[in-house]
Amino acid sequence: MKNRAARKKEQETQAVTLADRLGAETEAKLLAKKRALAEEEQRRRAAEEARRREEARRREEQKSFAELLEESELDWRKFK
Repeated sequence: MKNRAARKKEQETQAVTLADRLGAETEAKLLAKKRALAEEEQRRRAAEEARRREEARRREEQKSFAELLEESELDWRKFK
């Protein structure tokens, strides 16, 4: 019985989380920092995606006639 009670008390003391150990102010600061970092990451990804789209558009505009002809699905034999 004493072992069971001792184990239960030990489990209760181990159940203390990091949020319990930190103050409410510190926890709020950490959560705010986490949100700010997530927003920054989202903005960075959006900017990277926009850059890739713009680069693809420019590459498409700069293609030569030969490159466009190679990519074309048209077969000249059909129109003979």
